[in-house]
Amino acid sequence: MRALPALTLAATLLTAGPAAAEDWAAQAEHHTVELEDFEFDTGETLSSITMSYYTLGTPERDADGNITNAVMLLHGTGGSGKSLLRPIFGDELFGPGQPLDLETTYIISPDNLGHGASSKPSDGMRTDFPRYDYDDMVRAQYRMLTEGADIQGLDMIIGTSMGCMHSFVWGPTYPGFTERFVPLACNAIEIAGRNRMFRQMLIDGFRNDQDYDDGNYEDPTDLETGHKIYANTLILAGANPYRLQAEAPTREDAVEALRTSRESLVARAVDPNDTIYQFDASRTYNPAPNLSEIEVPVLWINSADDFINPPGLGDPEVLAARMPNARFVLIPASEDTRGHGTHTAAKFWKDELEAFLAENPEKKD
Repeated sequence: MRALPALTLAATLLTAGPAAAEDWAAQAEHHTVELEDFEFDTGETLSSITMSYYTLGTPERDADGNITNAVMLLHGTGGSGKSLLRPIFGDELFGPGQPLDLETTYIISPDNLGHGASSKPSDGMRTDFPRYDYDDMVRAQYRMLTEGADIQGLDMIIGTSMGCMHSFVWGPTYPGFTERFVPLACNAIEIAGRNRMFRQMLIDGFRNDQDYDDGNYEDPTDLETGHKIYANTLILAGANPYRLQAEAPTREDAVEALRTSRESLVARAVDPNDTIYQFDASRTYNPAPNLSEIEVPVLWINSADDFINPPGLGDPEVLAARMPNARFVLIPASEDTRGHGTHTAAKFWKDELEAFLAENPEKKD
């Protein structure tokens, strides 16, 4: 459970999930690569950073030796490379005849900078770690692929939540590198308004905890107040209100569901410095002015019960129209959808992905 993105974890704790079928994470091969002289947008440089990633499937190469079937999965805030290697995602996509059939698809799923086993503040630098942003994270992904994974081009990027936003950074930053994008559960405007407010609530909750000590705490679990604020905020932001109304139809039910979910989240204590950096990293994100530079096919999917990206905010249909070959899909809310976490349950958008791949087949040189 610790590997789930923060908001997906909140939604999962509030709703029952399907029984596990395949342990895709256990089947994945783990890799690490050291990227030397990594420069951040702040101007700071580290002599090296570690990028960790997981792979499934077998790479196929063309006559020049280039890998042609690589699909990169990008996880959400607080997650890891294993976040999308779960049954709720992989059982719908990775099997025989499915959209990302591992017989023909080479999956690469990184622990993004600041997450998982990749370099992050809790490795030892604490708040001396450079204050990275999404541009830095995408640059680390690019260098990980080209310098460590022997990948000089991607067939597709499927990004969820934070990874969705990374997709809109990738397109203009590295044109021609990725053939297709499937961004799930995000917006393509500056992170402001309520979205910024809820992120700042999490950050302030930890920084204002009496045991935070400017990031020099001895034990992350000592920040009890910060973790309770973190849990309360994620429960509110990550859940589907329709499903919660059905599952907790009385005041007593709702209070008990909140208590149980909050206790579960607090018990899975996160590192406060890592979490602050993760939620702060979106501060420079604003891809809207550059969307027209994304010329390859894009399937952008949001859900109508998403607290963070509510329907109509920023007018996604108009934003999608700025990209020459993009389509925006809004999944209707129901008692079955999962709020912001709908992106992780591939059954809700699998049909759209299959149609997209049929309409925009992989290029073979």
